[in-house]
Amino acid sequence: MSLSFDPASPNFRSGHFIAGEFVADEPQMAMHRPSDGAEFAGCPIADADTVDRAVRAAGQALKQSGWGTCRPRERTNALLKWADLIETNAEDLARLETVPSTRLISQTFAGDIAVTAEQIRFFAELADKEGGDVVPTASSQLGLIVTEPYGVVGAITPWNFPISMAGWKLAPALAAGNAVVLKPSELTPFSTLRMAELSVAAGIPEGLVNIVLGDGPVTGNALTGHPNIAKVSFTGSTRAGSAIMANIARTGIKPMTLELGGKSPQIVFADADVALAADCISRSILFNGGQACVAGSRIIVHASIAEALIKALKEKTVGLLPGPAWKEETTYSPIISQTQRTRIQGLVDAAVGDGAEVMFGGQPLDRPGYFYAPTLLTNVNQQSTAIREEIFGPVMTLQTFETDEEAFALADHPTYGLAAGLYTRDMGRALKSLNAIEAGTIWINRYGRSRDHILPTGGYKSSGIGKDLGREAYQANRRSKSVLIDL
Repeated sequence: MSLSFDPASPNFRSGHFIAGEFVADEPQMAMHRPSDGAEFAGCPIADADTVDRAVRAAGQALKQSGWGTCRPRERTNALLKWADLIETNAEDLARLETVPSTRLISQTFAGDIAVTAEQIRFFAELADKEGGDVVPTASSQLGLIVTEPYGVVGAITPWNFPISMAGWKLAPALAAGNAVVLKPSELTPFSTLRMAELSVAAGIPEGLVNIVLGDGPVTGNALTGHPNIAKVSFTGSTRAGSAIMANIARTGIKPMTLELGGKSPQIVFADADVALAADCISRSILFNGGQACVAGSRIIVHASIAEALIKALKEKTVGLLPGPAWKEETTYSPIISQTQRTRIQGLVDAAVGDGAEVMFGGQPLDRPGYFYAPTLLTNVNQQSTAIREEIFGPVMTLQTFETDEEAFALADHPTYGLAAGLYTRDMGRALKSLNAIEAGTIWINRYGRSRDHILPTGGYKSSGIGKDLGREAYQANRRSKSVLIDL
């Protein structure tokens, strides 16, 4: 069976999903397919009244359903059914995901949808296994730490992995007993809307999952600043995360989880397997057209093997097949928009102006859609635009080192600390390196997450606050109170 399909075939519903129903709203933003630039749909912008309607619906559903106070296993069972329905509707979801986004149908159908279902099952099984504690006190007393849900969680997800990011936000919040109002990216909302519809079919009470469509300045601000939103969870750029923090500070105090930008280094030591390193590095930057917050875009390689690594990296770009995301044979993703591709070119040009040398790439691909060539820049220093700025595209920089200390100094970034990669055959060196690198995730002789959802993700410095995935994400959706009883 071929996965290729007609991009006009999915049902792109324009509206919000509130209290278990689709709410029609007039599209205000034209939407274009990254694969060919064609306009295909429109997105409404939820105003403050629409956001308030969704938040009130979430609060009412939480009270009426008893979702936060029921036996935790009841939440587990409903979430497991939801995961099953997501897998059953994988083809429909994959098509809704693929057309407006940079995600290829071969990856969404076999990867993103399955991973989302796995994530939901992971958090579903935590619901009746994570709880409070009995703590040591005097024998005449009983000390307890009791946990409970926050109430209504406000979530915002990015455009680069729409459905799996929705899973990151919805699954732990619901498993922990909360209701959610989620704003997906205005560029890629359709798979999230369908996912919400399936939650009701699975038996999750209407109103616990609400989706409002819109942009950041209007819809996002109304959501994060709403007085009845008890917690905020956001994945996106550091700039947008800073704006959310400021908005929350203006309108009140509430906890937040922020998974933000990155400029992740990959250190290749002299004893590394060059072929392995080249394979991991190329996949990390070519996957999804380099549009991932953990993209390992800064290569730091020992001078003795730099030439061999550059040659191997260039070879990895041969044979890539750019094309429509809805064609099964396509292997290389477009950039999300013309605006973003223009931004990438501007940053590359600025780096060249700073003295960088283009080893390969450095320009858009001459074809329909918003494609950009895999690019490697050398002769860069720590002040270069290409080192300082998150490019969010298939652009790598390469710097060389002689000593381990020099490598760690180059790896350190003044702004970001999301992830890092290390390549060496010496595990002693690798383990010693862990303390020298400020990053929330470090991969050794590999680059990228596995499907072990127990491992949390989150950054240091301006790459974020708190964690997604793992027990930490579940715990971040519950608050604790201390109880002391005199017996």
